[in-house]
Amino acid sequence: MLETKDEISLEQLCGKFSPQGILQQRFQHRRRVMARVLAPSQWLEAKRATDLALAAALLVPSLPLFALLRLFCGPVQRTTRVGRWAETFSEYSFDPKRARVFSRLPCLLNILAGQMSFVGPRATIPGELTPNQRTVRRRYDVRPGLLCTWWIRQRANIGYDGESLADAEYAENPTLAGDVAIALRAIPAAFYGEAVEEVPEKVSLLDIPVDNLAMTEAVEVLVDLTDSYRTQQVAFVNADCANISFKNDDYRKTLQEDADMVLADGIGMKLAGNVLKRPIKQNVNGTDLFPRLCAELENTGKGLFLLGAKPGVAEAVANWVRENHPGMLISGVQHGYFSADEEPAVLEKIASSGASLLLVAFGAPRQDQWIAAHKHELGSVKVAIGVGGLFDFFSGEKQRAPLWLREMGMEWAFRLYLEPARLWKRYVVGNGLFLMRVLWWRITHRGGESVAMGQGWTEERRV
Repeated sequence: MLETKDEISLEQLCGKFSPQGILQQRFQHRRRVMARVLAPSQWLEAKRATDLALAAALLVPSLPLFALLRLFCGPVQRTTRVGRWAETFSEYSFDPKRARVFSRLPCLLNILAGQMSFVGPRATIPGELTPNQRTVRRRYDVRPGLLCTWWIRQRANIGYDGESLADAEYAENPTLAGDVAIALRAIPAAFYGEAVEEVPEKVSLLDIPVDNLAMTEAVEVLVDLTDSYRTQQVAFVNADCANISFKNDDYRKTLQEDADMVLADGIGMKLAGNVLKRPIKQNVNGTDLFPRLCAELENTGKGLFLLGAKPGVAEAVANWVRENHPGMLISGVQHGYFSADEEPAVLEKIASSGASLLLVAFGAPRQDQWIAAHKHELGSVKVAIGVGGLFDFFSGEKQRAPLWLREMGMEWAFRLYLEPARLWKRYVVGNGLFLMRVLWWRITHRGGESVAMGQGWTEERRV
C-alpha cells in the first residue's frame, strides 16, 4: 500500500511540472488573482471611488442651478435617514413640490460625504423598518442610494416580493457593474410613472372592466374563490387582448359580462392606466402568478387540471408542479388539440377529475370564450383561468425574458426576438395600434367612460 502511495505521489509530482501541469498552475494562479481583484471589498472601494468622482463632477457645474433653486425654492431641507450600519444622517433636499425634478440635487453632498451612493437601497426614516429580520438587516450593509432595484420594479409594476427582499438581493452582491446596470434600467423605468398604492379596486380601461389588485391580493382572492359555490371565470388582459376586443364584440362581451375577474397583464396596461388617469396597481400576469398560487394551494387537497397546448406540454407542466410544489394535487391533464366531436369527452374528463382549479391555455380570445361557454359543465371546478402561453414557459418549450429585461418593461421585445415571424404583427404593429387607441380614447372620453365600470359590472360578479 505504501509503495502504491509513493508511486501516485511521484506521478502527481511529475504531472505538476509537465508542460500541461505548468499551464494549469498558471491558470489557477491567475484565477486566484482575479478572485482577489473582484472581491466584494474591492468592488465596494471601486464603487465608492466612482460615487465620489461622479458626485464631484456633477456638483461643480450644478452650482449655478443650486443657487437658483436655493433662491426660488427656499432653503435646503434636512431629513433624518437611516444609512449604512443603521447609523442616522441628515439627507439634504429641496422642497419636492417646488423643485420637482431637481429636489434631490443636494443629495450630491451626502454622496460626497460618504453617507449615500448613487445606487443602493432606499434611505429610510428611523423606525420605518424594524431590523429583526435578516432580509431587513442586509440592506444596512451598504450605503442607501438615489436609485434602487425596488424603485425600478415598482415603476415596471413587478415589485411582487417586497422592498426588503429586493434590498437584500442587492446587498448580497453590490458591484460597480451591477450599479451601472441598475442605472441603465432606471432610464426606461422613469417614463412609466410612479408606483401607486392607493387606487380604485375596480377600473375600466378601454371599456374593459379590470380588478385593480396587486399580485399578493390576486392570489388571496383566487384561493378564496376555490371555496365558492359556482365556477368563477378569471381572465388576463394585455395590450393584444384589448386590440382583439375592438374587433371581436363577442370577446369584449365575455370580458364585460361573463368574466368574474379580469386582471391587467403587461406594461401596456400600466401605460394605458397612466394615460387614462386610471392607474394600475400591479402587473398581475399568469406566469408570475402561477407558482405563487401553487404554493398557496399546496397540501389543501384542492386539485389542479391543466388543459391546452400541444400534446405533451401539459404533462411537462404537471411534472414541474410535482417537482417544485409536491403538495399540489394534479387532478388531470389534457392537450388542446381535440376536435369538436371529442369535446364532450374532454368536458367529462374535467368534471369527473375532482379538480378545484382549471387552467386553460388556448390563447385569447378562444380560451376565455370557451370557459364562458362551458363553465356550467365543469363539475367541481371552482376557478377557471385562461392563461395564454403559460404552459410553454413552465414546460420548457419557450424561454422567458430575464428579470432585467422585465424590469425595463421589455419582455415583449424578448419574445419578438425569439419568434419574429410569428409575433411581429402582434408587437410591432399591435403595440403602436394599442397606444393610438389609448390616446384616442383619452381625447374622445374626457367626460369619463360611457359605462363607468363596464357593462354588467356588479358587486355580485365575484361571489
